[in-house]
Amino acid sequence: MHLRCDQTPAWAALQAAFDTAGRAFDLRQAFAQEGGAGRFDHFSQAAPGVFADLSKNLWDEPTEALLLDLARACDLPAQRDAMLAGQPINNTEGRAVLHTLLRRPAGLALPGDAPQVAADLAAVHATLDAMLAYAEAVRADDAITDVVNIGIGGSDLGPHMAVLALEQQRLPGKRFHFVSNVDGHELHSVLQGLRPEGTLFLVASKTFTTAETMTNARSALAWFAAQGGRYVARHFAALTTNVQAAGALGITTTFGFWDWVGGRYSLWSAIGLPIAIAIGAQGFRELLAGAHAMDEHFRTAPLPANLPVRLGLLDVWYRNFHGFTSRCIAPYHAALRRLPAYLQQLEMESNGKRVARDGTPLAVATSPVLWGEPGTNGQHAFFQMLHQGTDVIPLEIIAVREPTHPLPGHQSKLLANALAQAQALMVGKAGEDAHRHFPGNRPSTFLLLDELSPASLGALIALQEHRVFVSGALWGINSFDQWGVELGKVLAKDIEGRLASGDTAGLDGSTAGLLERLRTRG
Repeated sequence: MHLRCDQTPAWAALQAAFDTAGRAFDLRQAFAQEGGAGRFDHFSQAAPGVFADLSKNLWDEPTEALLLDLARACDLPAQRDAMLAGQPINNTEGRAVLHTLLRRPAGLALPGDAPQVAADLAAVHATLDAMLAYAEAVRADDAITDVVNIGIGGSDLGPHMAVLALEQQRLPGKRFHFVSNVDGHELHSVLQGLRPEGTLFLVASKTFTTAETMTNARSALAWFAAQGGRYVARHFAALTTNVQAAGALGITTTFGFWDWVGGRYSLWSAIGLPIAIAIGAQGFRELLAGAHAMDEHFRTAPLPANLPVRLGLLDVWYRNFHGFTSRCIAPYHAALRRLPAYLQQLEMESNGKRVARDGTPLAVATSPVLWGEPGTNGQHAFFQMLHQGTDVIPLEIIAVREPTHPLPGHQSKLLANALAQAQALMVGKAGEDAHRHFPGNRPSTFLLLDELSPASLGALIALQEHRVFVSGALWGINSFDQWGVELGKVLAKDIEGRLASGDTAGLDGSTAGLLERLRTRG
């Protein structure tokens, strides 16, 4: 059993360092004392597909050294290697965590691989080849004009984010729609613009029992039949392991995946079929290759030069010592507009836990709240609070050097705003009165991609996956289960029946009152 971060001597050393210097740390003084170029050189680095500037964060080299000591005290390298080798680190479900296998090249063995990994890797590539062949057939079928992905959670957020992010590489002549919410308004709105003979529905549910997804799938099938649609087998495909349940609905084209693929880590699997249709087999392989390059960086780079490790340690420093409760994500690229929502699930579902792996209550805080909006929109919405609010909220800016549009003058303005916001948060400004005063010393991280391509997007997502693993490993939690989503599902089934019957027996007064209100018309 690995030591939890707060059980190590390194934790006490960090607390002492925070009390003596970290609490009053001033970025402006740090740049002046360390030399601006020197501080930038130390706290910036290139990793596959991503350049990161961490110099505008509230830490110095001694603090980072203590955080690295903490990582070693928690056996972070051993925990990382156990995950990558396919050990059953998801202890509450008795499963391996092998989303990285989905992007590992065929036949590549790693030191310490668990016995089943070679066979799993072969199965991964057999499924990948079949899925990509199907994607290419759909791309070549001019009769299919609309692709509708029906899924929720990881079966929606990842594919939706990636298809939007790679819109400039998307196949012309096909439209992509994503339906996740059980609210019928969403599906109804999409269906209004479709023709059954021109539509392919992708039903994404590992078990084919997810309530929202199956409700939407059955409604889509009913619409298809009512509109005169023929050949369900041609117009519906399922991304599931429950082939029998899919077949019962007339869906015969299925692509499966494994129980060691968590939903929020599944876009690399058959769940990524809408991405493959959008950008093609070669583009999807480049997405996987970019992620694998980051996997190799995470696996092999020394801890002090390991970007996911540095980001994860910074997250622990901010959450547990500075007490920052949220992190703002600001992608300065319109195509990354769904990235904040994707990262919300990735981090908050993974690390929003209150007990350790052994079930004992934690004595330290875990996941921050993630939220955000693309720049420059966010500047005209919530940046007021970032600059002058009472809470200090670390900002993570994601920028792309090269645009894919031809419009002159836009990209320089966009990048200037990204740089200016990070600068303004740090330096602040003495105002002529209190209302115009900017306190400064507000932290930010700057992630820069040369271009937004399948490979760079893959690297960026894998970077975020691994930083979440790092902080979760130090907190001693299982980052790969999600029991917190279950209770509401169970209660919803009960309440749905009560909405029909009016039975309020055993309900609390508030729920009973609301149920009666919903049943009363006029």
